[in-house]
Amino acid sequence: MKFLPFSYPQLQTLAWWCPSSPFSHYDAIICDGAVRSGKTFCMSLSFFTWAMASFHDQQFALCGKTVSALRRNLLSPLLPLLRSFGFLCVESLSRNCLTVRFAGHRNTFYLFGGRDESSHALIQGATFAGVLLDEVVLMPRSFVDQACARCSVPGSRIWFNCNPQSPSHWFYQHWILHARDRNALYLHFSLDDNPALSPTVRQRYQRLYSGVFYRRFILGQWVAAQGRIYDFFDDSFVCPPPEGPFDQWVVSCDYGTVNPASFGLWGLRGGIWYRLREFYFDARREGFQKTDADYVQDLLRLTDGLPLSAVVVDPSAASFIEALRRQGLPVRKAVNDVLSGIRITADLLKSRQIVICSSCADAIREFDLYSWDDAALGRDIPIKENDHAMDDIRYFAATIVHPHDDPFAALWVER
Repeated sequence: MKFLPFSYPQLQTLAWWCPSSPFSHYDAIICDGAVRSGKTFCMSLSFFTWAMASFHDQQFALCGKTVSALRRNLLSPLLPLLRSFGFLCVESLSRNCLTVRFAGHRNTFYLFGGRDESSHALIQGATFAGVLLDEVVLMPRSFVDQACARCSVPGSRIWFNCNPQSPSHWFYQHWILHARDRNALYLHFSLDDNPALSPTVRQRYQRLYSGVFYRRFILGQWVAAQGRIYDFFDDSFVCPPPEGPFDQWVVSCDYGTVNPASFGLWGLRGGIWYRLREFYFDARREGFQKTDADYVQDLLRLTDGLPLSAVVVDPSAASFIEALRRQGLPVRKAVNDVLSGIRITADLLKSRQIVICSSCADAIREFDLYSWDDAALGRDIPIKENDHAMDDIRYFAATIVHPHDDPFAALWVER
């Protein structure tokens, strides 16, 4: 494996714990900043070398939003590198742990997922010599506080990394703004800190993001979400429906009885998904409500006998899902993480992997109106108006085009 010269923040991350380092007196390290800036790579490598150089027969914790995300984003690329350095690493999938031997030392690393408020019970009662929290802003505070409290071995340290979110986020308020009071070394990363990224790749990432996502993931700023959500969307993102055959057909559905219902018909052609036509029904505007059976018939008219590979539906619409299944339709419950779904949709629109056709008038109207809620007290929440086509498009993007969990997880850059 070939290594390129490290940036200064990367070198600080790799060596801050060494006895000769001017930062060795810190109890914790916080690395934040742009995506693909190399912070995850350096932190994970530094964490393991510190643990194996400093301790023997101790326990450590590796924490992410989910255990599967940890394995994919951290362990999968890291373990081959450690083994090439002479570390003996044995992973137990059933126990979610990793045993590492090096230079006469043996330590155990346990994997934990901090998905929700109940997750803190998973880590409660353990004793660790160190904890690494990957993408800490995606975890609830109760879990993070419990993980930090478990570090009671003399010489133990805490390691955090993340991409920025709202400046009202609890981690920013309680850790980053008070890093000195908490005896934590705070390092900020930019895209320029990853020498493995070529200028072409940097430019591609800069083109993908806009608005709040650009300021957070490219500039690495802790900024509040405000204004239009898809602020880049204009007539250039709309085209007539293309002519010719399509390879695949999918319908995405946002179900509503009192609130509007929105269905979009998507066709795959040349590697691009086109939202070709739509069904949109507003019960308040029309003065009457429709039943599940009515909506099933509306969906069948929208698809006009096309061979559907999936009908993606809001997972909370249980009765409508059952009605579709009774009709023999291939129903899939949608991935319904709002913020990551919005980010995925924006990426796919800007990269032209999904295209909105001019026949989808209600979707085009909502793109101009869909906005962040300024009164949400620092949380990233869309206003619950003009969001029904936006929701069905988000369901499609996150479930069909980009069906991966934890889309905000830091990604590995090969060196």
